[in-house]
Amino acid sequence: MVTPEARREAVRYSQKKFGVSERRACGLFGISRRVLVYARRPERNAELRRRLKELAAKRSRWGCPLLFKSLRREGFLVNHKRVERLYREENLALRRKKRGKRIRRERPVMPTERKPNTLWAIDFIHDSLWNGRRIKALTVIDCH
Repeated sequence: MVTPEARREAVRYSQKKFGVSERRACGLFGISRRVLVYARRPERNAELRRRLKELAAKRSRWGCPLLFKSLRREGFLVNHKRVERLYREENLALRRKKRGKRIRRERPVMPTERKPNTLWAIDFIHDSLWNGRRIKALTVIDCH
């Protein structure tokens, strides 16, 4: 029994079946007596939620800020944070477009002639010796 509704049901069942008092039954099932008598308030955002879905369907490229402004113009006195929460709960978020890869600059063209001393390549190499000491070396080679 994880949910409060299941615990309420268990308390009511034990009261009817075994004649246990409300206080004792609530103590056995680990809930407050307030939780037992709690009545959920009616949904106050139902009309706002319905209109937000309609606007999002009609204006599919509008995000939350534009929908909020439209709702305010229609006469809904709501906070932008409530609209953002309902927008998220209804999964109305717009799909984000991935930016394509852009080439920053043109790549250099490698020389085609291959004679000695015309094209050299350098690189750092890292290694470790038998005793754990690390070494770094700069290698220079002639590409001919």
